[in-house]
Amino acid sequence: MKKNIIFVFLLLFPFIIFSQEINKNGNNIVERFSLPEGFERVYADKNSFINFLRTYPLKKYGSPVLLYNGQEKRNQVHISVFDLPLLSVDLIQCADAVIKLRAEYLYTQKRFSEIKFHITNGMLIPFERYINGERVIVTGNDTAWKSGYKTGNTRDVFDEYLKFIYSYAGTYSLSKESKKKSIENIVPGDFFIYGGSPGHVVLVLDVAVNKKTGKKIMLLGQSYMPSQEFHILKSYESISPWYYIEDNILETPEWTFGKGSLMEF
Repeated sequence: MKKNIIFVFLLLFPFIIFSQEINKNGNNIVERFSLPEGFERVYADKNSFINFLRTYPLKKYGSPVLLYNGQEKRNQVHISVFDLPLLSVDLIQCADAVIKLRAEYLYTQKRFSEIKFHITNGMLIPFERYINGERVIVTGNDTAWKSGYKTGNTRDVFDEYLKFIYSYAGTYSLSKESKKKSIENIVPGDFFIYGGSPGHVVLVLDVAVNKKTGKKIMLLGQSYMPSQEFHILKSYESISPWYYIEDNILETPEWTFGKGSLMEF
């Protein structure tokens, strides 16, 4: 019994230490999570994807991660939850949530031509073709474009596009269309990914650097299976929920990523 108590305490200890540094009333990453002493956030332009992630609204501190059906996730491994609505079906899983955040950013910037993702069979699906009234028809393993549908870049057309992507993309397609990234050049918006079935991906939400030592730290976020709210992960480092950035394997609460698994859009 004593061993079990000690083990649980050690798992929770980093979280207990860092909980004193959390502003529970903060509405986004910058407001809620202060930095360990000596660290500074990497620069980000106000219109960048980095700033989009740092300022994305968070749910009330202490909110549980919910599944698509409204039930609470069994394994609550988070420190905060993004206020990113789910669908009522099991579609927005790990890769889908990363794709959604990237697509939502580009949509708010009206950079419609940059919203394009591959599905698992390798077909590229640009949002601009949806804007022009085209849709993809799936027949077995075959896919083909068909015209004559609603045109425009309105929210309902965008949501229809995203739902199709959620249905036919995943970690495999995301890993194939992304570029390898050096850990030395890591920035928010990059992601660690294992493309497979199953696979997994965690998104880098923030990065800070110690100007004296050059040491870097990061915040990580994920969705998972089944479809669940996107959440910021705890870590078991002494600076939880921050993770040290190292050119090594990455241990997260629900997945271990091999060395060299960092990628970018």
